[in-house]
Amino acid sequence: MGKLLCDSGAVAEALTPSSASVGWSDPVHITAPTPDPEPWDGVRGLEDQQRRHLARIHARGVLWKNPSEGQAAESVGFSLEHGGEVEADGNCLFTAARTAMGGKVGARELRQRTVGRFLEDYGRDDGVGRRAIDAAIQHLYLPDLRAGWGVHVVQEVKLLAKKADRPVLDASIQELVDLGLQREVAAESIYKEQCMAVEDGESWGKYMSISGLPEDEYDIITLQYTEAGLLTVDENQDGHAAAFGDDIAIESLATEFKREVYVVQAHGSDAMVDEENCVFFLPHRPRGQICEPPIFLFMKGTGWCGAGGDHYEPLMATPIPLISQEKAAVAKPFLVGIWRSKVDGIQACEPDKLTYMDFFPPEHQLCAGDFQNI
Repeated sequence: MGKLLCDSGAVAEALTPSSASVGWSDPVHITAPTPDPEPWDGVRGLEDQQRRHLARIHARGVLWKNPSEGQAAESVGFSLEHGGEVEADGNCLFTAARTAMGGKVGARELRQRTVGRFLEDYGRDDGVGRRAIDAAIQHLYLPDLRAGWGVHVVQEVKLLAKKADRPVLDASIQELVDLGLQREVAAESIYKEQCMAVEDGESWGKYMSISGLPEDEYDIITLQYTEAGLLTVDENQDGHAAAFGDDIAIESLATEFKREVYVVQAHGSDAMVDEENCVFFLPHRPRGQICEPPIFLFMKGTGWCGAGGDHYEPLMATPIPLISQEKAAVAKPFLVGIWRSKVDGIQACEPDKLTYMDFFPPEHQLCAGDFQNI
């Protein structure tokens, strides 16, 4: 039977060498075990400060309370781990969400259910809510090109062309080219005249349904502008372009599954933030009751300015035992709901807080969730 030595005198006595001679054998070389790699070491495209901060979050976990349950809500702890890379094909939001949710629903079905939920809620909303959503959609996909150049170098206009109409559109463009117009100028003219602009909830539903497959009803046409004028026309002749998931889609996804969705965004040095403040949790609360734990998605913030930044990857949330809340530190959320000006249980943003979607009217910016780092 082994003996546990707790008394210091007993330990000293036990460790006193015996007077009897002892034969020593040659030393055995033991290779030290290789330390386990840090959980974020294998994730590409991250800077050291991002890796260190994300590793701390992985080690300490995050603490979440269901805001629908008010002050009586019990805290739940989660460890967050990167769930793998996702193809940058325009479907990354839904592919990442599928993995983060356990893979029970396919990415295309997630897209369809998200759009269906949005259209159902949009259809029964009052005039104020519809106007707010329409204004947000126009800002995203049909921006006023007379403004915004202090923030953006390039702005995009999204148009929808029916797949069945592509031969007619191509013929009309060629007629203008034959008359001496440059191809891109001719294409801009025809597409703006004959294609559908993404400017309200109904056209957004058609746009967000596009996954870049042959069975899509529409193709996405993208007009890119600089302050000087037209830059390029992406005609998407092969029809492979998919609609990138936006914040409206994330909120509708959250509503469909009655779960908060947190986008964990890690900024690099180009964002001019220090290491302690380089990770943000962007909460998207469903328009209604919350019935299940949140979904976590990851967005790399390195070089994220512009359309190329919205690439999502899954985060796998594993429940962990809770520790004392005295060790918890409030995370840095900045997003929020955009659908209604009043939602039970959500606290309005303070005017001096940085908002992720600062173009939404103040009355439609709502803070969501009680979220902390353990």
